[in-house]
Amino acid sequence: MPEGQRAPVSPRAALSALDTGSSEPTACPPTPGSPEPPAPWRGSVRASVPQKLAEALSSQYGLNVFVAGLLLLLAWAVHASGVGKSDLLCFLTALMLLQLLWMLWYVGRSAAHRRLIRLKDTHAGARWLRGSITLFAVITIILGCLKIGYFIGFSECLSAAEGVFPVTHAVHTLLQVYFLWGHAKDIIQSFKTLERFGVIHSVFTNLLLWANSVLNESKHQLNEHKERLITLGFGNITIELDDHTPPCNCTPPTLCSAISHGIYYLYPFNIEYQILASTMLYVLWKNIGRKMDSHPHQKIQFKFHGVAVGSALGLAVLAATIGVVVVYLIQIGRSKSKSESALIMFYLYATAVLILMGAGGLVGILIYRLDEQSLDESKNPARKLDTDLLVGTASGSWLLSWGSILAILCAEARPSYTWYNLPYSILVIAEKSIQNLFIIESTHRQPEVSEDIRTVRVVMVCNGSATSLASCCLKSGAVTGDVAPQGSEMPPAGNGNMCLREGDDKEERSREWPPGPAGHPRFLQSNTKGRVLRNIAAFLFLCNISLWIPPAFGCRPEYDNGLEEIVFGFEPWIIVVNLAMPFSIFYRMHAAASLFEVYCKI
Repeated sequence: MPEGQRAPVSPRAALSALDTGSSEPTACPPTPGSPEPPAPWRGSVRASVPQKLAEALSSQYGLNVFVAGLLLLLAWAVHASGVGKSDLLCFLTALMLLQLLWMLWYVGRSAAHRRLIRLKDTHAGARWLRGSITLFAVITIILGCLKIGYFIGFSECLSAAEGVFPVTHAVHTLLQVYFLWGHAKDIIQSFKTLERFGVIHSVFTNLLLWANSVLNESKHQLNEHKERLITLGFGNITIELDDHTPPCNCTPPTLCSAISHGIYYLYPFNIEYQILASTMLYVLWKNIGRKMDSHPHQKIQFKFHGVAVGSALGLAVLAATIGVVVVYLIQIGRSKSKSESALIMFYLYATAVLILMGAGGLVGILIYRLDEQSLDESKNPARKLDTDLLVGTASGSWLLSWGSILAILCAEARPSYTWYNLPYSILVIAEKSIQNLFIIESTHRQPEVSEDIRTVRVVMVCNGSATSLASCCLKSGAVTGDVAPQGSEMPPAGNGNMCLREGDDKEERSREWPPGPAGHPRFLQSNTKGRVLRNIAAFLFLCNISLWIPPAFGCRPEYDNGLEEIVFGFEPWIIVVNLAMPFSIFYRMHAAASLFEVYCKI
């Protein structure tokens, strides 16, 4: 008989093997056309020593590029002698051009070998993630067009670098989005050393572009804060404005003013684009040389059914957020009483939202605690990075919250509105901790598959012939385990259909499934559990989008509260806010992306 084929196993032989207690269980023969079972998941094979050295060397190269760029950014921000904005832009433009050359080489080489079978990481570069980065990239290109218009208006006193940079950035954005759509899932196995340097260069180039956007946006927010302080009469803690305004006039002035304001409203989307690109490229770098085994991947699908409650509550929070932000930006800085009213309104709104989010996260964690389901411990660079980013970026908010708590406790005089900041700061710490636990456990959950499939061989005897589990049990409506699928009824034992389970040194037994709804209590419970978890994920997703909006568009009570600046000093507290706020803003967007994945996975 040809290799790979087996003689058919008769029902009598199968039952005989079970009755004799044979240590070698009789396996069901595969049905025609049925796929071979996947190989067991063994994780990544340890890389060779040269590749480990290449990984270490490339990471050190990237860190040195990043540190050099950060120092150049700092030198420009503090007006260091001999360092101008043109020097910074030339450095960033050179980094982008070098990345463009590498991406063109990689895309060209991949196109030349497109017929070769390439390994793919199914967890990396999800379609919804690439769609999100495409949306942010479009807004980034619009931002580049506004910068080109700004350069044309002030062309008399701006260097050529300020005109070349937005053009290069637009081209860089277009090619990078194309690259991520086509190659974010790649597991590179050739030219690994060269590719490590190319990918890590791309990672830190995007991080430097992110830091440049954060610095520009923070300086704009700080200038607005100083102007409000001057209006409110706090001249003793206010230093001169630092807006890097060109020393010449723009023509026409109305258009130039509109372009200048529009640029800063688009910076939040540009910031999210750069950090998302960095994370996707980092996963690509971690996958270089990775050995992949055949492992089933659960296809993530978006379904809107059954989440009306969570969506309605989330949309209500989103609508309230937009109203609060509009009122806050109108009232803050007008007068002392209006500023205090705006702060109290924000703290009450945020406290209510955080309480609801914390309660939802606790309910989700409680459901998981009551559910005895194993966790997925397989190696997954994308999932590990998501977890690290959740905890790492949450530390920005925790830093600001603990600063506010200490300021309230240590201040000599406490205006009445500052007491609303105390519960708000405590809830920020608690809510992010709870939400992180919920997201991490959700992303590590195994798909709901019976454990017997992994540990027990199943022999099916259906209508007098031995067949595979898939072709017999599923036809008769039976599932190996403790529950049957929804809407299926097992035929009575008299029909000649029975499932025999064989374990190591365990007595086989025949199972009869009770018909009707009484036979499915656990499935109905699981269905209810999934519906509740989907509503929680939908609600938290919309709430995180809502809480991303206020700080991204200028609603920052950490600036306007005033108490922290009195306790810690104006400049030290402003430095803390400028360092922590970008991470706090990114946390909300990253948490929203993770919750969307959780929603699709449940």
